[in-house]
Amino acid sequence: MENKPRYRIFLLSPAYAGGQRARMILSERAQFELARKLRGKKGAPIAEVFTFLSGLYFRGKIAYATAFARPARGTPGVFVITPTRGLVDARTRIHLDDLREFAMVDIHEDDSRYRLPMDRDAQRLAKKLPMESEIILLSSVATGKYVDVLLASFRDRLRFPSRSTSAGLPLELFCITRRCEPIVNPLSYGREWYHPVDSQSEERGCFFDFTQRDGSPSG
Repeated sequence: MENKPRYRIFLLSPAYAGGQRARMILSERAQFELARKLRGKKGAPIAEVFTFLSGLYFRGKIAYATAFARPARGTPGVFVITPTRGLVDARTRIHLDDLREFAMVDIHEDDSRYRLPMDRDAQRLAKKLPMESEIILLSSVATGKYVDVLLASFRDRLRFPSRSTSAGLPLELFCITRRCEPIVNPLSYGREWYHPVDSQSEERGCFFDFTQRDGSPSG
């Protein structure tokens, strides 16, 4: 029987920084509180900014991860994947220039602006974390731009939520983003990732099994 991991870290896929909400917050005319924070000296937490950019989806992910992270001493429990800064503590404060930088890069595993910082931070985190740790990726996109990059460093410690919906989200996260009842119990995690071929039909989806992967990026 596999031992229960002692520690748990979450990695959250980012919000899109090139959309309408991003243009709204980047506007010099924006006077709402978060826009003023981003222009200010202290900036705003990246989790708060990404929640604004993507709405309930990111809000659900950060709420879940914050509730169920079990980090080792001295290590953040929740990291956000970024287009150019690698893995960032969800509490890190950013500014308008940072968001503009994110908006310039469309994440792809072959883009060095994204890949090099991600490889650097994933390798550092993999070395720092105790071996009895599991690293959970919370993302609705099962592509190499996240999975292959992270597998290269975390190997068999990388996990995915086991139960998924037709929208590609874990069931409980799917509910919380739609204002359903709050999550009480944590998800189960495994090495399989459900990726829907057709978001309108769960039956047409398929599972990716990462148990046989050696952790190296695929072509």
